[in-house]
Amino acid sequence: MKTVWIILAVLVVLILGLGGCAVTSYNGLVSAEENADKSLSEIDNMLLRRADLIPNLVNTVKGYSKHEKEIFIAVADARSKLLGAKTVNTKAQALSGMNSAIGRLLAIAENYPQLKADTSFLRLQDELSGTENRIAVARSRYNESAKHLNAKMRKFPSVLFVSMAGVEKREYFEVADPKKKELPTVSFE
Repeated sequence: MKTVWIILAVLVVLILGLGGCAVTSYNGLVSAEENADKSLSEIDNMLLRRADLIPNLVNTVKGYSKHEKEIFIAVADARSKLLGAKTVNTKAQALSGMNSAIGRLLAIAENYPQLKADTSFLRLQDELSGTENRIAVARSRYNESAKHLNAKMRKFPSVLFVSMAGVEKREYFEVADPKKKELPTVSFE
């Protein structure tokens, strides 16, 4: 009779231990997922802030360079794509397009010395630069939380509860670096 009680006690301890492990793993997955969502939301906030700065920057440049319509259309299109992006990949692609359009817009400013000296333009340029830095930090935080979540999903015992928690692998937020594009080949043949 004493042996039965010992076996029951061991079974109860094992069940409680496994249950505790299950609860801890499940809660860890949920917390990691929430952290990744929060980090992605931070990126969205910074992208929205940046998108809100763009029309003011465009209007400032327009005042000095009325004949540069092509770049203004490109910036407006890039902004629309950025605001309409829903997935991490489409946001990254839209951000890359926006970076290119803004780069061209700022290059135009080099042709207008009065614009480069305009305090509104300088202030907007500073705000845009600060926002770019915030976006980079937010992207880094998101990628770190996505890495943590993805690793947690593959580790034991969390791997046993991934489907039950409804957690999915996160993609990293990677923006194409325009400096890493291949340079055109010049041939005099």
